[in-house]
Amino acid sequence: MLTLLILIPLLAIAAIACGSPAKPTALAAVTLNLLLGVALAIRFVPGAAGFQFEQLHAWAALPGLPPIQYHVGVDGINLPLLLLALVVSFAAVAVSPVAVMRDAEFYAYVLLICAGVAGMFASLDLFFLYIFHEFALIPTFLLVGIWGTQNRQFAGVQITLYLMLGSLILLAGILALVLALPAETRTFDLPALQIGLRAAALGDHWQSVTFGLLLAGFGILVSLFPFHTWAPAGYASAPPAAAMLHAGVLKKFGLYGMLRIALPLLPWGAEHWQGWLIALLLGNILYVGFATLAQKELTLMLGYASVMHMGYIFLGLVAWNEIGLSGAVLLMVAHGLCTALLFGLSGEIQERTGEVRLAELGGLAQKAPFLAVTFILGAMAMMGLPGLANFTGEILIFFGAWHTHPIATICALWGAVISATYLLRAIQAVFFGALPEKYAAVTDLAPGWPRAPYLLLSACLLVLGFVPGLLLAWVRPAVAQLLGGL
Repeated sequence: MLTLLILIPLLAIAAIACGSPAKPTALAAVTLNLLLGVALAIRFVPGAAGFQFEQLHAWAALPGLPPIQYHVGVDGINLPLLLLALVVSFAAVAVSPVAVMRDAEFYAYVLLICAGVAGMFASLDLFFLYIFHEFALIPTFLLVGIWGTQNRQFAGVQITLYLMLGSLILLAGILALVLALPAETRTFDLPALQIGLRAAALGDHWQSVTFGLLLAGFGILVSLFPFHTWAPAGYASAPPAAAMLHAGVLKKFGLYGMLRIALPLLPWGAEHWQGWLIALLLGNILYVGFATLAQKELTLMLGYASVMHMGYIFLGLVAWNEIGLSGAVLLMVAHGLCTALLFGLSGEIQERTGEVRLAELGGLAQKAPFLAVTFILGAMAMMGLPGLANFTGEILIFFGAWHTHPIATICALWGAVISATYLLRAIQAVFFGALPEKYAAVTDLAPGWPRAPYLLLSACLLVLGFVPGLLLAWVRPAVAQLLGGL
């Protein structure tokens, strides 16, 4: 089933290349993937030891490198992220227009991202984990550079330079980790690597160097302060589908990599860099939070807000206890859902008004009540209001981090005040007040199918907000196994 999730978007790309209508084909592929994901979730056994739905095949043996294997599987940590990828992939394709320039090429790139993120979260081999991420990353550059809006060339070049640099540093970190092992135990296979490092841990100095490379690589990819400047401009320029997929799903690769690879496999290196990591995550929450307050465009504000909330997830990771890590995984899912929802709705607003400047908008709730209600719900989720998924993730992170880093937790709590300030200001500026005459003809999303992707994202936020135990029943046993196996 995991391999099918990767193959179906690729087969849809081949069908589009052979002349099949672009959007219907892409939509059929992501819908089928979503249904397969639901079946996967139903068959998953929470708390079972190890990985489930595993598939392991030898792939290649290269001179000087360990054997490379196609190895996929899921546990309670990566299954929620895989389902997030499937939900956001469906929503991103569904909200994209049929009449888009070079539609076959556009939907082929979107489907390549969908295949890449599915493979990325399912892979248990570091080589394929890295390669699938690159498969998903390269189409993002093209979507921004070709189909982006204002400043798309600048944003495309900036995002390409930053993320390719991050990928190269990450590759160096992965090779340093694998090649530092004795020749007989070298492997890219993640479960085998964990066993090998438990039997013979790397020296303290090498752990410090390797963790620094992984932190820099993953940090750039996840827009960790001060390497965050590529993200807001890139998301503001990207077409809605690209912004939804990258901000909602692809950016979680760096956080997932820190949780699955850097922190558990290099414990002394993590301890050595811990002070720096706390300072950088507070930079995300406070510095980027204040920068968000200064934004005067809706899409830029959402881009900075997305970057800011990465700091909370990093706080859960450095807590390194069951409560904090469980909250971090839950917040990754919640952040992906609400970010995808808000970027999709901002695209609808821009399409209807031709405007993203907050000072030029206003009163749209009178003409587009559905847009207003769903945007407010997404904004309330990002604020961390009770009853929505982000609240549960954030409160678990704060509880977990309080035990290990109380001063950092107190500083991070101010981020909630900053978030509420800029999001409430945006809601007021866009949807309330006097309606400018030029927007008198603005229409709401039509009932039925056009609203379906936004209703799906909203429903997920509400369900996980009211019943977070549905997800925590998967996450907590897997986190306990991760912590207990070190």
